[in-house]
Amino acid sequence: MNKNLYDSTTSNSGLPKLNLAQLPKLKHQSAKLYERVANEVIRLIEQGILARGERIPSIRNLQKQLGVSLSTVVQAYSLLENQGFIEARPNSGYYVKVQPEKALLESKTSYPLSDTHWNTISDIVYCLQSAAQNPEIIPFGTNIPGVQLFPTVKLNQFLIDTSRRIGEQANTYEAFCGNEALRYQLAKRSLQWSSGISSEEIVTTAGCMEAINLCLRAVARPGDTIAIESPTYYGIILLLESLGMKALEIPTHPEDGVCLENLEDTLKNKSVKACLFILNFNNPQGTCMPDERKKYLVEMLSRHKIPLIENDVLGSLYFGKTRPCSAKVFDKEGFVLLCSSFSKTLVPGYRVGWCVPGRYLTQVTHLKSVTSVSTGTLVQATIAEFLQNGNYDKHLRLVRKTYSRQIEYVMEVIKNYFPSGTLVNKPRGGYVLWVELPQTVNSLDLLRQALTKHISIAPGPIFSPTGKFSNFMCLNCANPWSSNLEQGLITLADLVSQRMYDN
Repeated sequence: MNKNLYDSTTSNSGLPKLNLAQLPKLKHQSAKLYERVANEVIRLIEQGILARGERIPSIRNLQKQLGVSLSTVVQAYSLLENQGFIEARPNSGYYVKVQPEKALLESKTSYPLSDTHWNTISDIVYCLQSAAQNPEIIPFGTNIPGVQLFPTVKLNQFLIDTSRRIGEQANTYEAFCGNEALRYQLAKRSLQWSSGISSEEIVTTAGCMEAINLCLRAVARPGDTIAIESPTYYGIILLLESLGMKALEIPTHPEDGVCLENLEDTLKNKSVKACLFILNFNNPQGTCMPDERKKYLVEMLSRHKIPLIENDVLGSLYFGKTRPCSAKVFDKEGFVLLCSSFSKTLVPGYRVGWCVPGRYLTQVTHLKSVTSVSTGTLVQATIAEFLQNGNYDKHLRLVRKTYSRQIEYVMEVIKNYFPSGTLVNKPRGGYVLWVELPQTVNSLDLLRQALTKHISIAPGPIFSPTGKFSNFMCLNCANPWSSNLEQGLITLADLVSQRMYDN
């Protein structure tokens, strides 16, 4: 037994009492402090001191025993969970898992920065997604909300209660169109962003990306041209590429979104099969098209019999007093296919989205049946219960305030530390910032340097199929503000200044 690590006495709660007084000395070794904490807990498990199924000290108790920060213990327990050594039980605490999945904690691998690995947008996106799995990297480059803001405890309890309530039904396939209770709740909420939609018009999906995928396949074929905003979310660009469809970039106004005059001229001269736009809080610009322009857009496309696939995944993350409406509210002929999900507003891991495909309902439902059969039964039913009990609206009010405040913090640091010539497009919703850097700064080069400092950014060229916006970057502001984030931004500002000097 390692007596420096473990004291056989117990705490007041009856839990084993850990004695890691020597742990601070390990800060100068190669492993991070939280990794040392995690490895020592693993040693206790492997030696049988902490038995399988036994409760381990709470985060706060362990923090007090070790004299380290709460964040250190949180990171250690998160790592232990990811490695399969411990598990969190709602309203109970952390326990040693019966069958740990791994026997070792390995150091994080480095990420490839060479040009040979960055030949396409997909290569860069893969790099950013890989970096997001490393807790040591400050994740300004990923389009993912901070996990600390998820209502995890409540959702876990709803998941358990729903599983008990529906019993064996949780293990069966859902209908192709989706869970009836969830579609009913979505129909009730549709009055907030549309003119009211019936549950029969809704198809649930595995996230918003599947909804967009199904809608694209319902209205277009490989080789067809799809008009998109420029810039737009890189996932859309990659999806069009995978479907063999051509992306046609339409310029955007920094506040109003898609330039409708430019789009109208384009439709007169080119064959466009469909439009795919993010009208409410576009990612990455954060623009929100005014309602009167949405109406004009829908009427214009209806005259040309061109479908509009509307990605409204961020529409509920508004900073003003009211939610902006969707273009679907102006749809009289069924040419608008509305897509959204709970991935950006509530919980990404459940992968629950939906679409309202209008006149293409039959095609989308059929494509759903042959693509993924149905969306998960238990997660749909859980979210339906969460919506019915009013928890979703409470959560939205919290995250809207949080994202708005965090964007203000990031903008303030940019104002104070970034070099002259840096411009920021202030969004009215969502959680990303579109930053224009001085002309001489290439954001791909900046990403390479930033990763060496354990910081990720989303470089501008991944938001354009033709690689535009080389001196732009997008910053994710969805992680709770901290001194670590602030210092990461200051370091990023120094790197931008260095790039200006080098050029």
